Amino acid sequence: MNRVYDDLILHITTDKFFIESFSEQQVLLVIDRISHELSLQPNKNQVPPVASRKPIHGILGIINLISGPYLIVVTKKILQGVICGAEVWRVLETEIISFSRSDHHLTESQKEANTRYTGMMKQVLSTPYFYFSYTHDITHTRQRKDSWSHEGSMFDRSDKRFVWNKHLLKPFLNDSKMHCYALPVIHGFVSSNPCTISGHKFIWSIISRRNTERVGTRLFTRGIDSDGCVANFVETEQIIECGSDVCSYVQTRGSIPLFWQQRPNLKYKPPPTLEPHKPHLNAFNKHFEAQVGRYGKQVIVNLVDQKKDEGRLEQSFKGFHQQSQNKDVFYEAFDFHKECSKMRWDRLSILMNRLNPYEEQFQFFHAKQGVAIKKQVGVFRTNCIDCLDRTNVVQSMLARRNLQVVLVGLGILPETARIENQISVEKLFKTIWADHADMISIQYTGTGALKTDFTRTGKRTKSGLLEDGRRSAIRYVKNNFADGFRQDSLDLFVGNYEVSPTEGVTHDSPVLIKQKEPKYLAIPLAVLLSLAMLVLTLVVPAEYTTQVLLALLFWAGVLYASVRVLLQHGPDYVDSPKLYDISFYFNINFRSSVR
Repeated sequence: MNRVYDDLILHITTDKFFIESFSEQQVLLVIDRISHELSLQPNKNQVPPVASRKPIHGILGIINLISGPYLIVVTKKILQGVICGAEVWRVLETEIISFSRSDHHLTESQKEANTRYTGMMKQVLSTPYFYFSYTHDITHTRQRKDSWSHEGSMFDRSDKRFVWNKHLLKPFLNDSKMHCYALPVIHGFVSSNPCTISGHKFIWSIISRRNTERVGTRLFTRGIDSDGCVANFVETEQIIECGSDVCSYVQTRGSIPLFWQQRPNLKYKPPPTLEPHKPHLNAFNKHFEAQVGRYGKQVIVNLVDQKKDEGRLEQSFKGFHQQSQNKDVFYEAFDFHKECSKMRWDRLSILMNRLNPYEEQFQFFHAKQGVAIKKQVGVFRTNCIDCLDRTNVVQSMLARRNLQVVLVGLGILPETARIENQISVEKLFKTIWADHADMISIQYTGTGALKTDFTRTGKRTKSGLLEDGRRSAIRYVKNNFADGFRQDSLDLFVGNYEVSPTEGVTHDSPVLIKQKEPKYLAIPLAVLLSLAMLVLTLVVPAEYTTQVLLALLFWAGVLYASVRVLLQHGPDYVDSPKLYDISFYFNINFRSSVR
C-alpha cells in the first residue's frame, strides 16, 4: 500500500492497544502491552466494550524507556497546504502512552530518570514543527521524485536523511503490511500560498527538511563527522505550480565541513577552533562526493568573517577545497559582516553578481503535465558560522531571483517587470522567508533568527537591531543553561542513545542530576552578592561621600574578580549533555556512553 492510514481509532484496554482504520475495517493492529508484540489480526469484534477509545491522526512510533515501551501518536493536526496535489499536515499535539499500567516496579531513582526521559521526548515533540502527508512522500524534492520508482510503502520510498521518527518506527517495519500504519514525519518548515499576478494564479511553496544524521544544538554540534555528515544541514525547496507546470528550485545549508568545535563556556561568543590531527580532507571529500551525487555541482557560499577566529576557519575551508581538487565543487567567500557593515546591505549585490553565472548554469527543475522538460544540475550550499542568520538572508535573495526567472518563463510576469514591484507577492515572499528563518533558528538555537528585519522589509532598521539584541541575550542564556537537556533530547529521539531498562539497578542513570559540590556555588553567589551590594551602594546613599565611593570601588572590584573567576571555570557551569561524556562532543571520534 502506497499511503498511510489517516482515519485511526485507538482502543485502549488494560493489556492491549487495538488500532482500527475505518478504511480497512477487516484488520486490526494489536499491540500487546505485556509481551510488547505487534500483530495484524482479523477484526472479529475482539475489542472489549469497556475499552476506552480516542481518534488519532497517525502513529509516530514506539520508544523504549526505563518503565518499558511508550506508544507515540498524533492527536491533533492542521492542514498546512496542498503541494503538488498532496495535502501536507502539521502536527499540533501528540500523546505518549505507556505500555505499563503503573510504575510500581521502578525504584524512586528509576522513576525520576524515567520522568526525565519522557520530558526529553516531549521537548522534541513540542519543538515547532513536524509535518507529514498520508499520500505523498514529502522527504524528496520534486526532481528526485521524478527519477525514482513509486513502488513500495511510504517509508520504503522516503529519504531516510529527513525522516525524524525512523528510529521510533522500527517495530512496525519488520512486516511490510504494517507500513500503512507507520507515519514518516519531517522537521523543518512548510508553507504553501496561492498567489495572483495580473490575473495569473499560481501556488508558491517552500519546504525545508532538516537532516537527522548529525542532529544537535548550536554549540554542542558543529562541523562534520567521520562519515561526512554535517551539523544543521537543511535542504530547502521552492516550488511554483501554475496549471500543468511545476517548477522546483533547491538550495542547501550546512555547517563548515571540517572537524571544529565551539564549546560553550559562559562567554558570549566562544572562539571556534579547528580540531588538530583529524582527517579533515577525508571527511570533506566524503561530504561533497555525497552532495554532488545527490544534487549535482556545488557552489560553496561561505559567509563567515575573514579575520580572527572565523577567518582561520575560512582559510582552512578554502585550503581543503583547493586540496580536494573536485571539479564539481566551487568556492565563493564573502565576508558578510565586513561588506555589509554600517547597515550597507545594498552591498549584497556584489555577491549576487558573482553568483549569477552559476545560477544561470544550474537552472531549475521544470515539469509540464508530469513530464520533466528541465532539470537542476547544481545547488548553492550556503553557510555562515551557525548557518542561520546570514545564510537565510542570502538564500532568500537567491530564491527571489529564481522566482523572478520562473514567473517570467511561465508568462506570469512580463520580462520588463520585477517581482519586487508586485506588492502583495513581494510582501508575502518577505514574510514567509522571515518566518522560515525564525523556525529553522528555533529548531537549532532555541530562539528566532537575527537580521529578519532585512528579510521582512528589505532594509536594516534600528528596531531590528534592538530585536536582534534581545534574541541574542535569550540565545546566550539557552545555549549555556538549557542546551545540554535539548542535546540529550535529540539524541534520545533519533536513536543515537537507547535507554537500558536496567538503568538505576545495574548502573546509575546518566540523566539523574548530580548535586554540585558547595565550592561550585561560591563563585556565582559572590557574583550575585557583589552585584547586589554595588547596586545598593549606588541607590541608597543620599550623597556620595568618600566612604561610599570607596565602598563602590570595593564591590566593583569584587564583582570584577568574581566574574573573571567564573568565566575561567565557565564550562563547569554550563548545562552539558549527560547521555554521553562531554568529550564525545568535543574532540573525540566515537560515542563514549557514560552508562
